[in-house]
Amino acid sequence: MESRSRWISLALGLLAASAFALAVQIAWWHVAEVTVGPFGSRHCFGGECRETGLAWLDGSELWMRAAVATRAAGYIAMFIFVVLAGAVAARRVPLLVARASIVAVLTATASAVYFIAAFPGLPEASLGVGAFLFAAGIVAGIAAAIVVLRSAPR
Repeated sequence: MESRSRWISLALGLLAASAFALAVQIAWWHVAEVTVGPFGSRHCFGGECRETGLAWLDGSELWMRAAVATRAAGYIAMFIFVVLAGAVAARRVPLLVARASIVAVLTATASAVYFIAAFPGLPEASLGVGAFLFAAGIVAGIAAAIVVLRSAPR
């Protein structure tokens, strides 16, 4: 693996890991003082904030499971990209980890797409930063895996 490819895959892997880690902790939707994400929801009224689950949104049981799956998939993808970046930094060519990262990204994408598509909706809900960070993690992760796989000796 060339030095340039190593630095690019290292940067992309760490970017993907950071994006996934932040995305599953930041709100995916905002409505006034309420934020909703795969972690649950947070209500801040009158200076008092409290965290609750997602049941109050009247979403389906499958949607709530998709929220848990999205959060878990984000953390798993984060872990795999840290391992990928570590292996690249150790001057190895982690082909198996690169292939596993593609599977992790595809799994995370499937659960996140359903989580967004089946959102039960709130009046005036706007998409938050979390969903965009998750998408950035997907793009950076796939790019990191492709750089590693293309630079493998044949």
